Amino acid sequence: MSQNQLIRLVSKGTGEVYWTRKNKRKVERKIELKKYSKKLRKRVIFKEAKK
Repeated sequence: MSQNQLIRLVSKGTGEVYWTRKNKRKVERKIELKKYSKKLRKRVIFKEAKK
């Protein structure tokens, strides 16, 4: 995975982190994805944050 395509997704409630890729040419806005939180044991919104 190219390091310049990596983005960090952070859960506001728990501070958990997911790493994923983003095509910066097509997607210009900040990404929000629903991912599984191991601490809360349910799906929550993870928002894009600085590396």
